[in-house]
Amino acid sequence: MSQQILNLVEASSLKSEVPVFDIGDTVDVHTRILEGEKERVQIFNGVVIARSGSGSREMFAVRRIVAGEGVERKFPLHSPKIAKIEVKRSGIVKRAKLYYLRDRIGKAVRLRERRTDIGSKESSGPKKS
Repeated sequence: MSQQILNLVEASSLKSEVPVFDIGDTVDVHTRILEGEKERVQIFNGVVIARSGSGSREMFAVRRIVAGEGVERKFPLHSPKIAKIEVKRSGIVKRAKLYYLRDRIGKAVRLRERRTDIGSKESSGPKKS
């Protein structure tokens, strides 16, 4: 009974449209920032290295390199401070958490890209016999 009540309360704070992204994807997170009376949008781009939680408590961690230094931020998925999440690139990974990227430097941080448009290229070109 109490779990049903909690679910009803949580349902009001959930976003209706949540973008689909996975671990290893390169994303742009558009964050609303209040500076005095003005509101602006700041973009934080990087690789999603972890997702945790469920419901209104779901979080995701994004990592990027700034001036040779690694920077990580955790964002609540259903926060009203997040304007939108754009997926720029999908990566192929075999882990749920990519914490091993913290120890890597330079080109070793890159992930292989997941190709999704392969089927459309095959059908459009001439076939060789």
